[in-house]
Amino acid sequence: MYCTAFVAQTKIVVFSKTSSFRHKSIEVGVKSIKRLGEQNNILVHATENSNELIKNIHKYDAVVFLNTTGNIFNDEEKEQFKNYIEKGGGFVGIHSATDTEHNWSWYGNMVGAYFLKHPKKQNATIHVKNCKHPATSFLNKTWVKFDEWYNFKNINPNINVLLTLDETTYTGGLNGEFHPISWCQKVKKGKMFYTGLGHTIDSYSDDLFLKHILGGIQYVID
Repeated sequence: MYCTAFVAQTKIVVFSKTSSFRHKSIEVGVKSIKRLGEQNNILVHATENSNELIKNIHKYDAVVFLNTTGNIFNDEEKEQFKNYIEKGGGFVGIHSATDTEHNWSWYGNMVGAYFLKHPKKQNATIHVKNCKHPATSFLNKTWVKFDEWYNFKNINPNINVLLTLDETTYTGGLNGEFHPISWCQKVKKGKMFYTGLGHTIDSYSDDLFLKHILGGIQYVID
């Protein structure tokens, strides 16, 4: 009789707790990420309960912050979440993950920047700065998308920029010639990926955007 090595299924959790603005795309976003999981042998759980998340966080290979906003953790939860990431957990932040925990400096450094403000939703041109990353390797050099485009403050200089916005192609950009909109970095033993895309409901039926998210997930769990 031959023995077959057991390979544990990848498990992630989608966390979408909000304490300020709540995006209408959250519910459809959760369904789309669960569908991505089914298609790619990733078990996806979802919760908006921070106590449940932290209690079970050790079970997951990565946490996806899907349009979280405001202060979502108490002090004890912050410490446990920090330990999870720094000891090897993966983090994927979508859109308003940067409009979360503004007063927690560790989180700001980890997520890579904080949301400042945004203009009206409109088309903009995105430039691919890293064509070898799993979240961008399938894209052309430019990508025109309709979404809500964040301006950022406190951008961590250590982030590895994957995509930038071309502010000449839309109105209301405030970051100038260097306007990152997706990036990644290592956080001690862990990894993080962030995309500023994902405000609109339609994003979660956009194949390119979903591949972008899947690539971010694959990067942080690799």
